[in-house]
Formats: sequence, structure tokens, C-alpha cells
Amino acid sequence: MKARLASVGAALVLACVGAASDVRAQDVGEVVVTAERRAPPVLSGFTPPPHVVVVHRADNLIVAVQVDCDTRDQKDRVAEMKATLQNMISAAAASGGQIELGVESDNIVVPLKPESLDALLRPGDRDDTTTTTIVVKTHVTADDTIDKATARITGYIDHTRLVGRTQVTNSGAFQLTLITPRQYRPQVVAAIADDASQTLKAFGPGYALNITGLEHSVEWVRAGPLDLGLYIPYTLSIAPPGR
Repeated sequence: MKARLASVGAALVLACVGAASDVRAQDVGEVVVTAERRAPPVLSGFTPPPHVVVVHRADNLIVAVQVDCDTRDQKDRVAEMKATLQNMISAAAASGGQIELGVESDNIVVPLKPESLDALLRPGDRDDTTTTTIVVKTHVTADDTIDKATARITGYIDHTRLVGRTQVTNSGAFQLTLITPRQYRPQVVAAIADDASQTLKAFGPGYALNITGLEHSVEWVRAGPLDLGLYIPYTLSIAPPGR
């Protein structure tokens, strides 16, 4: 969808956002935007966003799902786990694109591939148990609400066809993702330039404008239940005539 441009004060953004992503340097792929709340800047050292922020609808809503099995025989346990995961893959494929499955590593989500199931399984916390964690996600549409989007995911999880003693549980908070943040850099730069131009006009003839920090990558914060705030941490200053 087309991004909605907005110049938003840092205080307004921080009133409804979560944390800036811990993987800002990762400028490709599908990045997870955590919903963790940060302490005020004076306490945490977190630098708030600048004045100009581009508000963009998230690409996907996701949640981590834990799949466990405690069948005593290891061979049977692994077979039950893999059969349940295959059922989940088939159900996602039959959802008409409403549900997709992935694996998260270092806040980056990659697609879950059927051939990778063996590598995903690991011993559980208790003896004679096997576990794995996958990501269930749904695309966020323009007319979505948080309730509608979460209902698609919870409905999918609730209808999972379990095999043997396998269990599937929601193991984390709902989070948003953003695909390839760097693609939004031109929009953010354009918004900064427009705001700077309007600011300079307000001061009148003779004043000079200086912007630094535009060499930084696009960063992001959560700006609403299904929206993200995209920005570049720039600094703007105005010099009076003759300076």
C-alpha cells in the first residue's frame, strides 16, 4: 500500500510506539519490530525519533509458536512432530495466502521450508521431549484491525491437526514485520526535505539551513497497533543571516 507521510513530533510518536528495532543495520529481508516498551531516554539512553517520520502499515503480523511432543520413543516422537508440522505447512498453503510460516533468527524472518524440518527439531527441557519454534504470520491489509489480524492467526493455530502427543502453543507476543526497510529511504528523505523547506520559509530571507545525519540507514519504531514509523536519525539546524 502507499505509505502515508507525516511529520510527527518525537513525543507524539513515543506515546504510542514500542522499541526501535535492535537490528537496524540489517537492511534487507523481513525484519521483526518488537513491541517491547523502552524507558524514557534519560533513563535508557534510547534516542527518540526525529521530527519527521513516515508512517507505514506493517507488512505482516507474526507470533512465535512452540511445537512440543513428549512421546517416549524418540523415533515415534520425531515422526509425530514432523507430521504435525507438515499439517501446519499444508494448512498454511491452503489458506489462500492469509497464513504463512517462517523461522526467526536474529530478528529476521525467513520462510519455513518442508525440507528443513529435521534441522529445526531439538531436545526439549525435559527428558524424552522434542521441541521447535516457528513463526506464524499473516499479511496486514489496509483495512485490517489488530483484532481481525490476530484472529486469523489464532484461528489457524486452534485448527492445527495434531498428531500423537504433539502440542502447539502460542509462545510469544504478537509483533510486526517490515520487509526491506531500505526501499523506503527515498520517501523518508523526501519528507525530511519538504519539512526542512517549510521550516526555512518560516524564518524568512537570509537564514541558512543545515541537515546532517542523512548518511544513516532507515530506522523504525512501532507507531500503532499495525503501523510503523520510519525515519532517518538526522539533525536540522538554522543559521541566522551573516553566520
